[in-house]
Formats: sequence, structure tokens, C-alpha cells
Amino acid sequence: MGAAVLVAGSERGEARDFGQLGQTFPVIEADLLSTIEARLQRAQATGEMDRVNAAFAKRVEAKVRRPVPVAGITPAEEPRAWDYDPSITLEREIRDHKGQVIAQAGQRINPLDFVSMRQSLVFVDGDDTAQVAWATGRFTDLNAKIIFVNGSPIESMTARKRRFFFDQDGRLTAKFGIRHTPAVVSQAGSLLRVSETVLKPAAKS
Repeated sequence: MGAAVLVAGSERGEARDFGQLGQTFPVIEADLLSTIEARLQRAQATGEMDRVNAAFAKRVEAKVRRPVPVAGITPAEEPRAWDYDPSITLEREIRDHKGQVIAQAGQRINPLDFVSMRQSLVFVDGDDTAQVAWATGRFTDLNAKIIFVNGSPIESMTARKRRFFFDQDGRLTAKFGIRHTPAVVSQAGSLLRVSETVLKPAAKS
């Protein structure tokens, strides 16, 4: 009985060569970088690369010349005004150049207590000629920054020979709660005064 067990165990542990059961192929992995380089070279040789670069440049230029309009901003139909507190709460302490703590973490600080806002922020629809005329007639480059929520600031700068800006992604209008234009943000002591103005319709001749 013991001999039978030993023989069986020996047979189970024995390795056998059953020969080749089917055709085998070598494993070949393509060099990804070489493939990409070859495709780029073909694209360059055929002019495809130049066409892609030119199309991309045109899209970028078009977006710079006419950024995506700020969503939800409409002409003011009723005057509205409110105060905005620019104070911030510090997440970490602030030290001076000597390493001394000048403001503690958690302390609330109003930037207007340290620096004045010299220029008002004037928000207008750049495609609305009445709003642009209203803003440029009341504000100079020295006392205000005129910021478009729609339209082409570059075209307006060329036509009017003065600087214009754009509220990219509507960050400023969202920050101040502006929903209508024209709107003006200016300093009023330690606060910012925000006002939306209704423009009178042009008189008919």
C-alpha cells in the first residue's frame, strides 16, 4: 500500500514534454515614441501639421479678440446699489521680512485699511454702443477701468484709442453680485459701493 502511494506521488510530480500543440509567435511590442515620431514626421511632410497649427492659432486668436460672453448679464432696467465688504480672513499668519508676526491666522483684514482703490471698475456690454459711450464719456483711463462682459475689447481699443478689459469667466461680476450693466464699483470708505445704472433711451430725432 505504501509502495503504491509512493509510486503515485512520483508520477504526479513527474514533468513530461507533450510536444508543440499549436503554432506560436514571438511577442512584439511597438515602440510608442517611435510610432508617434513617425506619425509626426508624416504629418509634417504632408503639411497636415501646418494646417492643424494654423487652425489652432485661429481659434486662439478668435477667443482673444472676442472672449466668451459672461452668462446671465442683462441691461439694467431698475437702478440698484449695495455695499461690498472686501475683508478677508487669513488662513495662516503673516510675517514681515524679519520674521515677526504682523497678522495672526484667523484674523479678519480689510485691504482698504491699508491701500486705496484709485480706479473704479466700470462693467459694460461692449456690443452695446450706448453703454460704451456712457462709460467712456464719464470715466477716463486714470480714474476707471472699463471692463466688458461681452464684445471685443481689442476692436474697441483700436476704434476708441483707449484701454478696455474683459471679465474672464465672469469672476468679478460674480464676486460683486452684478447681474446688470452698466455697473460701477468704487471705494466708499472701508467698503466698496456697487451700483447698477439704467440708461435712458436715446432721444429720437
